[in-house]
Amino acid sequence: MGVKRSVPELLCPAGDLERLQTVLFYGADAVYLGGHRFNLRARTRGFDLAELSRAISMVRRAKARIYFCLNALISESSLDACRGYIHELSGMDLDGLIVSDPGLVRQARKLAPHMPLHLSTQAGTYNSEAALFWRDCGVKRVNLARELSLKEIKALARQPDGPELEMFVHGAMCMAVSGLCLLSAHLNRRSANFGQCTHPCRFDYRPRALALEESTRPGKISWQLWEEEKFSRILSAEDLCLVKFLRWITKNRIHCLKIEGRMKSVAYLGITVDVYKTALKDLCAGKFRPGLYLKELARISSRPLGSGFFLPERKIFARSESPTPSKRILARVDEQLDRDQWLVQVKSAWNSSMDLELVLPGLLRPYLAQGHYSLEGIGKSPGPVVHSGLNAILRTRDERLAKGVLLREA
Repeated sequence: MGVKRSVPELLCPAGDLERLQTVLFYGADAVYLGGHRFNLRARTRGFDLAELSRAISMVRRAKARIYFCLNALISESSLDACRGYIHELSGMDLDGLIVSDPGLVRQARKLAPHMPLHLSTQAGTYNSEAALFWRDCGVKRVNLARELSLKEIKALARQPDGPELEMFVHGAMCMAVSGLCLLSAHLNRRSANFGQCTHPCRFDYRPRALALEESTRPGKISWQLWEEEKFSRILSAEDLCLVKFLRWITKNRIHCLKIEGRMKSVAYLGITVDVYKTALKDLCAGKFRPGLYLKELARISSRPLGSGFFLPERKIFARSESPTPSKRILARVDEQLDRDQWLVQVKSAWNSSMDLELVLPGLLRPYLAQGHYSLEGIGKSPGPVVHSGLNAILRTRDERLAKGVLLREA
């Protein structure tokens, strides 16, 4: 019998309605999303007010919580637009606003005093006094800077009268201070603060021979690049992955675990949320299985999974299996049309001769052999292959299927 624990909230990204449906299906306790401006994710579809109202209804049906991002640093010319935005949001049934700009904290307190405020990682909270400062400004929850170590996080968590603490446990890391890097603005005139980062740190570069000495260290090479044949990524950070440390995080009373990825694919989000939700349940049940979690996460990762700044020395826990994962996500079940007919959204080229795995919540992966289903493209005669981006009809009597299930190669 497992030990009962206080389980932190699992907070998951939702860049659009399909991603929202996916993370709710796989167990998100709460979601964060943004509109068309001021939320640091300009390349996501985002939610207008009508879509936001629909999203809130979906979240309520799932008995989850919903937080809205206004976490850019705001210029003087944008203040009036932000005030209007906050006023419109004040009438929505949101569980909180995620902000980082002190000016927006002040405006939100005036224009939407009933709305809980959560402080974004963009504000860079590194110590307990900063956390208390934001609490005194009316902030309910603070997202800790991703550059903190486990010892520093533990010290903040011991503060008896501090705000709720939230931390990122999985997703992309920024090679600079998150959201404040100037590489994209310099190279492509697209600001990370406006959600337009082009990620120059992940571009492929070809180094030329260059060796640099620093003035106080004469005779010692501080930085060195060598000319090579191929291009390489010299600035890109690995992805953060703290699933192995959920026991420590839970023990140290972190209120919320946050997954990064509003621009990630439905496949990535579904499996990542499933892994972390299942891991939290396993922890409570006394059957924690870190090897299994890392194996699943490695299948959908394009970069190494590591500890970031959490450990005293950086560690890599898993590497992606290959540039093209061996178990591709083929489709997502959209709705049931009849007892044995399902409308599916195809995500990768799908040959009906393939064996399938159903990606069910709880890290359940039952087998569906070819011959036990058929596939038919919409508006076309039955054929062996349906391509990515199309809808299709899946026919099967398998009762384990449900709306929202991901299907992948076995």
